[in-house]
Amino acid sequence: QVQLVESGGGLVQTGGSLRLSCTASGRTFSGYAMGWFRQAPGKEREFVAAIKHSGGSTYYADSVKGRFTISRDNAKTTLYLQMNNLKPEDTAVYYCAADRTLTDVRSNPDECEYWGQGTQVTVSS
Repeated sequence: QVQLVESGGGLVQTGGSLRLSCTASGRTFSGYAMGWFRQAPGKEREFVAAIKHSGGSTYYADSVKGRFTISRDNAKTTLYLQMNNLKPEDTAVYYCAADRTLTDVRSNPDECEYWGQGTQVTVSS
């Protein structure tokens, strides 16, 4: 079992920044690819970013490329999402997810083994 706990959400003005954290406990963190997803009210969940087990490769949705940065610290068993230049359309509940395969994180999120409970990000205009 892996337990994931997100933190760092909040209310920020347009153009502001937030850093989300996802702290993992349980099985070996470095054995999992990790990702961030978000879901806005009335909308489907969407992929935001993913990172390989070692952190060597990262992937982003076009809507956040150049503004968001995903990273991980395997020694601290923590995943991060640095969000800059936030826009009202970034408002959503943000979830972290873990899976043994990067393919599932990037393309088959329903197959991801573990999910956090989510943290709310609200960007005011």
